[in-house]
This record gives sequence, C-alpha cells and structure tokens, in this order.
Amino acid sequence: MSISRRTLLKQTALTAGFAMSGLPARSSAKETPPKCPTEKDTFALLRTGRKQKIPVIFDTDIGGDIDDTWALVMLLKCPELDVKLVASDGGNATYRARLAAKLLEDCGRTDIPVAVGIPPGDSRGHQSDWIGEYSLDKYPGAVYKDGVDAIVRTIKQSPEPVTVCCIGAVPNIAAALKRDPSIVENARFVGMHGSIRVGYDGSPKPCREANVIQGIAALRDVFAAPWECTITPLDTCGLVKLSGAKYEKIYQRAEKDPAIKALMENYRIWLPHPPWLKHRPDPAKESTTLFDLVAVYLAFSEDFVELEDLPIGVTDRGMTVIDKSKRTIRCATKWKDMGAFEDLLVERFVRN
Repeated sequence: MSISRRTLLKQTALTAGFAMSGLPARSSAKETPPKCPTEKDTFALLRTGRKQKIPVIFDTDIGGDIDDTWALVMLLKCPELDVKLVASDGGNATYRARLAAKLLEDCGRTDIPVAVGIPPGDSRGHQSDWIGEYSLDKYPGAVYKDGVDAIVRTIKQSPEPVTVCCIGAVPNIAAALKRDPSIVENARFVGMHGSIRVGYDGSPKPCREANVIQGIAALRDVFAAPWECTITPLDTCGLVKLSGAKYEKIYQRAEKDPAIKALMENYRIWLPHPPWLKHRPDPAKESTTLFDLVAVYLAFSEDFVELEDLPIGVTDRGMTVIDKSKRTIRCATKWKDMGAFEDLLVERFVRN
C-alpha cells in the first residue's frame, strides 16, 4: 500500500538542502579497505571527559513480536545512547512507523525523527488496536518518507560513529549500503540475528531464525560489507525472559511512568494474537522472550556476554553457519552473567 498523505514528510533543519545520495563506485579488491569504527571506538565515547553518548539508529520491525516495543522503551531509558533516528523495517513499514511514532510521543520523545522503511504498507498488525487512528502526520517530530535516505544522511552527518542497531530483517540497511557504500566509514552494525549453536527456547540444535529468513539476501549484503558486525543470536538472546520480583518491579512502574504504561498496554493487546506463541503468560507476572533487548545492550556494553569472532555465512534456507569463506562476525554466543543482565534491565526500565 503506497503512502498518500501529503503531509507525511515534515522537513526540518536536518533535511534542508539534502540531496539524494549518488551511487559511489565500489572499491576494487586492490584498494585499501576503509577504516571503519569498532566497538572500542564507540564505547570510548562514554569514557571521554565530555561524557558523550553513542549515536544510534534504531532499525526495527516493531509491531510483530512485542520484544521490539520493549527494546524501544529500553533504548530511550539508556543514558549511554543518543537515538538519532527510528526507522521501520521488515515490511508493512507504515504501520510500524505509526506504532513507533505514537510510542515516542507517549514517552515524551518527539525530538526523535521517525522514518518509513521498505517496503511500505499499512495493513493491520498485532498492535493496531493500540495505535487506533493515530497517523504519522499527527506526530509532532520529523517524519521521513524515504527511510533509506534518512539512514544514509544520519550516518554521513554524524560527527561521531553511529551504531546501527537492527532488530528485524534488514532491507533498509542493505539498501543504504548500496545507495552509499561509504556509510561503513562512520557506522557499525549491531543486530539480533541467527542461531549458531543454540535454537529457540535453548534447544541444543541450531535453527532458522525469523529475522534471517525474512531477509536472507539483505542480511548477506550487510554481513559482506566491510564494517564491524556484532550480533546476538538465539544462543544468548533466546534465553532472556523476566518473571518474579524482577518483572514485578517493572510492571508496578506502569502507574507512574508513561513509557511503562504504554509498554504494558501494548503487551496486553499483542498477547492474544501471535500464532507462534506456545505459552501465553499472564502479562502481570512475566514477559515473553525478550530477544531484542540484548541487541540494545550490545550497543553500549559487552560485559555480560562472551563474544566469538566467527566467519558466518547465511544459507539459502536461512541458517547462519560457520563458513571459513565468509567475513568474520562478532557473535555473542554465551552469557557470562545473565542474572546481572536481568538486573540491568530492571534498573533501566524503572528509572525516570
């Protein structure tokens, strides 16, 4: 479904004078690879005397699984991160952008631009009842119709390296790399993708993971680009759930915190719909699996996980496999201290 609203694209100072990026020629194999920022470069921003935050582009298929909604709220509550753009991705992108925009407004963060990714569409989703009639032209902040262009320009204009945090399929990011391959010189990729040695629900057998199979070719392009890629596969992110006293602390914040109130409203509305859920928990007592929160964490810290440098390929079936012919990807394959990570989540969600 194409976007017809004339008021969708709200120009701000960020977009004034922007021209569509050309397609720079790709470097030949004989040329020196570009110097790309690493996690050390981005984490170093937190240790400067100016206490700089890490610039983040959040690329999300919010409105599918509820963990994207948790991830966006967490992102807003992390003092280490400066959200420069929220871009909808993974199909039905207008619906997803509407959800993100309404959530940002409820959280009092309309300073953050929202971008409509590819492909656009506004079909009903699992959280449509929460969105209601909310439209993008009601969003007080900036809205960009061309999400790929917004991603490119946000990276190119940032004085500091940008962390591109992706928690869904990645057609936006693959398209951005094609539009301007030089973005790798000022960005690093952090994603929730794949299954290396562990499958869903801690299964000892790796499996096809949803974010991969929904965009196999795009993820191959992202992994092949000459920038640093860090992922949390199911090996780590597939184990994260909150319950008991930890969950209760967050749930009780809904009475005082508009962000948590909106999160819990979405959780209740979403819970009856997904056909893949084997267990539908009591939303007052526990969460479902919070895959995407690990990717947000990896945008600013790696203390609680073990990372391996592994050459990762993506098969035609969507399996993420160790393949010596492929580029090295930094993979969070084990937890050092998942309990400490859960404590960090509680601290972030209950903070003002």
